[in-house]
Amino acid sequence: MTEVKQARLPAVERRAAIVTAALEVFGSGSYSGSTTAEIARAACVSEPIIYRHFPSKRDLWLACLDEAWLQLRVALELKVAALNDTGGLSDVDVAEQSPWANPLLPNLWLQGVTEAAEDEEIQAHVRAHVREVHDFVAGLMREHQAAGAIPADRDPDAEAWLFLANGLLRSFADRLGGVLGASEFAAIGRERRRWLSGA
Repeated sequence: MTEVKQARLPAVERRAAIVTAALEVFGSGSYSGSTTAEIARAACVSEPIIYRHFPSKRDLWLACLDEAWLQLRVALELKVAALNDTGGLSDVDVAEQSPWANPLLPNLWLQGVTEAAEDEEIQAHVRAHVREVHDFVAGLMREHQAAGAIPADRDPDAEAWLFLANGLLRSFADRLGGVLGASEFAAIGRERRRWLSGA
């Protein structure tokens, strides 16, 4: 029986495939509990291939954090574009439409917080990363205020922190199970939308 060789991917595509596999492994596990051997299996590569693209597991995890944020940012930008098309405010925290419906990014934040006590590089990266996410969301809030969709007396910086807090709440529910259900998240979404729209 002849062995089928896997097609060789260009370096950029191989790196992206490794990050995708690592997101799945880290997203369903933990930083310390996930191994590069497990990630290599999920990516259908050998461990040395991983280390060609990432000097360490930490570097791979940081790349995953950045990719998870890119995915969330794209979801938020699409939501904002849809809001601009309709001219109305539909809160990003509504359960089934929420970018937090998949709590991958806040799950990674929790992993980063756990590791931050012993790893200054992870601490610095996560700190800067969370600030970047906050500032982006606060900017979206300011755009909606300027367009009249959010009352002028709402504090965009505080609202952005509440958005991030909702993501962490989703992560708790995802990791602990049974903390909050779909109806409770829907109620939170309705209240956030009511407050933000001034209705």
